[in-house]
Amino acid sequence: MPFADVKESPTIARSCQSPPLPAWIADRMETHFVDRMEKLWGGDHLLHGRTPDPDALHLSSNDYLCLLGEPALVQAQARALLDEQPELLMSSVFRHGDTPQQRLERKLADLMQAEDGLIAQSGWAANVGLVQCIAGPGVPVYIDMNAHASLWEGISAAGAQAVPIRHNDFAHAERQIERVGPGVIMVDSVYSTTGSVAPIEAFVRVAESTKSVIVVDESHSLGTHGPGGGGLVPALGLSERVHFRTASLAKAFAGRAGFVTCSSRFKEFFAVEARPAIFSSGLLRHEIAWFDAATDFIAQAEDRRQQLHAITRDVRAAISALGYNISDGSEQIIGLEAGTEPQVMALRNALQRHGIFGAVFCSPATPKNRALMRLTLHAKLTASEVERLVAVLAAIRDEVRLDEWSSTRRARRGTS
Repeated sequence: MPFADVKESPTIARSCQSPPLPAWIADRMETHFVDRMEKLWGGDHLLHGRTPDPDALHLSSNDYLCLLGEPALVQAQARALLDEQPELLMSSVFRHGDTPQQRLERKLADLMQAEDGLIAQSGWAANVGLVQCIAGPGVPVYIDMNAHASLWEGISAAGAQAVPIRHNDFAHAERQIERVGPGVIMVDSVYSTTGSVAPIEAFVRVAESTKSVIVVDESHSLGTHGPGGGGLVPALGLSERVHFRTASLAKAFAGRAGFVTCSSRFKEFFAVEARPAIFSSGLLRHEIAWFDAATDFIAQAEDRRQQLHAITRDVRAAISALGYNISDGSEQIIGLEAGTEPQVMALRNALQRHGIFGAVFCSPATPKNRALMRLTLHAKLTASEVERLVAVLAAIRDEVRLDEWSSTRRARRGTS
């Protein structure tokens, strides 16, 4: 029966209750709320804590170059929003010709020194769609154990074979390929919980010697590293040796989209093969306007990149001197690994009580019992804010029992 023939309710319900869930869902939820939230977290929410005061120091944003609120970018987006020309809301697969999105894709590809590239709805969609296109049943995918969850999800979506490799261990990758056969190697350029940097050139050599494909996720290095912010791959002179690069544009680009570098021919294939591309609407005009302006801004933002790197060196040196083991990483992401979830909650509470707000990472974002507080640095951190952070971390060492942390124990054993 057509909906037009259905008699609608004459009133709008002011309160509504969802229907009861079957036991196989309800029991799973109860396990979370009882075993994890009530018993392990003591009824608190591990990821929240107290509400920040106006003078809080926020170290949880991925806006590394501080683009949010940048006047030129805001004005570009506002002009697009006020444009009264009609706009089509549809999947990008139907868009063709010299569209604003196509022009943005070429501009981003130029920034990253790539042949071509394509915009996705998010970094997650970019990774899942790419892996779905290049892998499949029977294809081994050699993935760093610390690689982003979206790459793992892509393996699942493709029905491919996940072959884990030890973190940043290119020799282990080579041995795994010798054992299983050529396939796809996937690494992050900068890892999202510790700020560690992949030995990309070594992985490229492994890919070439084994006739494998290599994918590098540049989400946390695009904009912040390399010539014009083009990422670590061009900085290392590897642009023509890495098959695919992906990135979330929700980090240094401060928006919401994803990007994949590829050949022009592969771009056409992706549009009709990647399910996230087929079954999701493309970006809107004002979103494209933001990224277009952001690309121009980032290409000229060498001063902010240098400032970010200088701040990172100073903060890391100061935190290390206090006895915190952050040797896993070197970049603008700092992971304070406490260990268990109750231990990281104690760290969170101590920091928040002093007005320092980072982001708690726990399972499934980290291995079990390697929960951490992630601090993300940005280019506009002041000297006084850095001093405040270091002073707080010095003051709380006994309170949070730093000597009992999993990362501290590894440092004593001389293991990473």
